[in-house]
Amino acid sequence: MEKKFNVGIVGATGMVGQRFATLLDNHPWFNVVCLAASSRSAGKTYAEAVGKKWCMDVDIPEKMKDIVVMDATGDIEKITSMVDFVFCAVDMKKDEIKALEEEYAKHECPVVSNNSAHRFTPDVPMVVPELNADHINIIPAQRKRLGTKRGFVAVKSNCSLQSYVPALFPLHEKFGVKRVLVCTYQAISGAGKTFDTWPDMIDNVIPYIGGEEEKSELEPLKLMGKIDGDVIKSADSPAFTAQCIRVPVSNGHLGAVFVEFENKPSKEEMIEIWEGFSGRAQELELPSAPKKFLNYFTEPDRPQIKSERMLENGMAVSIGRLREDTQYDYKFVCLSHNTLRGAAGGAVLLAELLAAEGYMD
Repeated sequence: MEKKFNVGIVGATGMVGQRFATLLDNHPWFNVVCLAASSRSAGKTYAEAVGKKWCMDVDIPEKMKDIVVMDATGDIEKITSMVDFVFCAVDMKKDEIKALEEEYAKHECPVVSNNSAHRFTPDVPMVVPELNADHINIIPAQRKRLGTKRGFVAVKSNCSLQSYVPALFPLHEKFGVKRVLVCTYQAISGAGKTFDTWPDMIDNVIPYIGGEEEKSELEPLKLMGKIDGDVIKSADSPAFTAQCIRVPVSNGHLGAVFVEFENKPSKEEMIEIWEGFSGRAQELELPSAPKKFLNYFTEPDRPQIKSERMLENGMAVSIGRLREDTQYDYKFVCLSHNTLRGAAGGAVLLAELLAAEGYMD
């Protein structure tokens, strides 16, 4: 792509905002010209605003250190005049986030959001670019509702879904998935924490993550849904049930999946589908897309968080331990990097898709 887009990060001081900053440093298409956060950080340089809260394993990007942070709610007029679109990762109440993101959209500024607030707004596409890229075609209907020419909101799905839904998606299309039981084992960065800021998690497991099980059961159905007129209608099946557990791991979400099919495939057929699967992101050769999205490991003790989470810059999904089950047809294990594929990286990939398909023009 010849064109460069000027972008802003709204919510730049939090963990996902920091991850956006590192991913967008030297991005071939996107140039960060604006950083915004709460009024507490506004007026300080990014380096001052983040201070000791910087928790990435690389330094603050040189080009962003001295950018003066703007007020995410108070400076909308100014921010939207500087950028082609914004990434949003704010920490606010859900209804406040909804209003804020629509406000940016109404200032004719597209919003690519990491937040969950708009995931079930019927005309907001929630997209994993390899799976349901066609859902971005709902944007004209959303623009009509908002009364905008350019502005819209697009979101990525919950981070834990990115481990197991990509493995189920192509199987569902071919063999019909009837029901799924999934247990997710989720890293502490999913809560925006490190071991320094959350010492209670050391040598500990917490069998509860607020709101996560509902998201894990409902969001896959929107991803598997279809555009119907001016809305995206969620699929009626498969039936999902989930348990979500916080484990003492820095990055990486693991899912243990049990699945029953309408037409039971062989193990060989399942592995062949996974190994050969690619989507619109690969077709368009988007800069952040993994060359190989789904990777099956034959070793009995893989995938592991430490060895697999950074596969393809943390944008690939790893699968292993496929075997027959006594209650369901099969069980297997999936793994993805929750702040790369699951959060900021997934949003950057979605923005690349939107840019490549002409929605940022």
